[in-house]
Amino acid sequence: MPFNPDEPLREIEARQLLHQILVEGRVIFSRHALIEMANDHMIEQDAINVLRAGVVDPAEWENGDWRYRVHTPRFCVVVAFDSETLAIVVTAWRKR
Repeated sequence: MPFNPDEPLREIEARQLLHQILVEGRVIFSRHALIEMANDHMIEQDAINVLRAGVVDPAEWENGDWRYRVHTPRFCVVVAFDSETLAIVVTAWRKR
């Protein structure tokens, strides 16, 4: 299925696209994400690990993008897809 930024991906499709991007594309971090991660003593590798192995929740429309919460027992990372090769970490936090 080709990537269409106007349509939400199903969880399995988002998981597959994340895997593809982690192998062949790029993951960038928004300024907000970097600030929130620093506040929760997270590093970029923590977020990447969540994107690799976390559970993907259904898409949510927010601020003009489909966003996907990806979580593990310890962390939550919110990601948006810019293209088939670029994911943007919008925010992230450590679960308390």
